[in-house]
Amino acid sequence: MPFAMIGFVLGLYHPGMKIYNLNSTIEWGNRFVDIFMFLHLDILIFVILCMITARSAAMAFNRYLDRSFDAKNPRTAIREIPAGVISAKSALTFTILCCVTFVVSCYFINSKVLMLSPIALFVILFYSYTKRFTALCHLVLGLGLSLAPLGAYLAVTAQFNVLPIVFSLIVLFWVSGFDIIYALQDETFDKENKLHSIPAMLGKSKALNVSRLLHFICASIVFFVGFYYHFHILYNIGAATFVTMLYYQHSIVRPNDLSKVNIAFMTANGIASIVFAGFVIADIITNN
Repeated sequence: MPFAMIGFVLGLYHPGMKIYNLNSTIEWGNRFVDIFMFLHLDILIFVILCMITARSAAMAFNRYLDRSFDAKNPRTAIREIPAGVISAKSALTFTILCCVTFVVSCYFINSKVLMLSPIALFVILFYSYTKRFTALCHLVLGLGLSLAPLGAYLAVTAQFNVLPIVFSLIVLFWVSGFDIIYALQDETFDKENKLHSIPAMLGKSKALNVSRLLHFICASIVFFVGFYYHFHILYNIGAATFVTMLYYQHSIVRPNDLSKVNIAFMTANGIASIVFAGFVIADIITNN
């Protein structure tokens, strides 16, 4: 969601949008009033609805498809379907409803987004199958989430642009890297059940090295964007915070100590994305 908001705000400042040429000398109070007036709140509502329903569909379908594996894995046996809290049929029905709501929301945004909506759904749902045949499943997950900034940008502008695609690359390498960290917990289980992942294929130590490499690429792109696209101090603060949190999660996870995986996976990445998006959006608004 934070990266989707970056894509949305980038779209507002596209040259074809009215907000793009706000006079830099306008009083701050009036400037933010003008920004609010041109926020395209109707589109924003549908973008948020798309993010919620797409993510919910992906999560529910993953739980539905993996229910037999979840029941055998002590770590995941408490999940709703194996625990009997939710039936498999209910999870599948919820998935379908979320997919339908996603497509309907795209219809109310613009024709290009509607046309691309089946592709987006295919990517995020197909991820759930990938662990059955490829260790690159982490990259497929990253690809699915990386559609957020580009999709939100398309919702506002109905046009492709390089910058939101570059932000999508940031998400791709960021998510792939931290998903490998999360998958460390299931290395033994995946091997025993013939499931594929980087930890199952390479072992914990080498898998962490792959995760570090992906996050190094992610950090490099973050700093490249700030330099090449002439962002300002607020962006740099956000970038420094984001990269620091990447380093932090690798500093607390060791091959022989996975006790802090959830802190690295959830807390560190949650803080990183929200803080980064906040500073990037603030930089865009205050310097255009």
